[in-house]
Amino acid sequence: MIKEQIFNFLGLAMRARKVKVGESVLISEIKKRNIKLVILSTDASDNAKKNIKNKCDTYHVPFRVFGTRVELGQSLGKEERVNVGVTDSGFAKKLMSMIDEYCKE
Repeated sequence: MIKEQIFNFLGLAMRARKVKVGESVLISEIKKRNIKLVILSTDASDNAKKNIKNKCDTYHVPFRVFGTRVELGQSLGKEERVNVGVTDSGFAKKLMSMIDEYCKE
């Protein structure tokens, strides 16, 4: 149930235009300090995970691994998505708390 709510909330952030997707876009936005949270799919390649995680660590951006690439894409109304960046701090805080709560279960 909560997993579905997380994807619905991510879709709401997308409709509010508070989401960026794509590795190159995310890296440039992280450097500009526009990204408040990065969500990476569980089935992302090791290289993609390493690149994004290193940038997040360098620029102190929260980082979560959640959902498959198909689930992330569907929640955004797009094709498969491996990484998603949230640009709004309110959406980012809520998504982090929801993902952390889901992972505790």
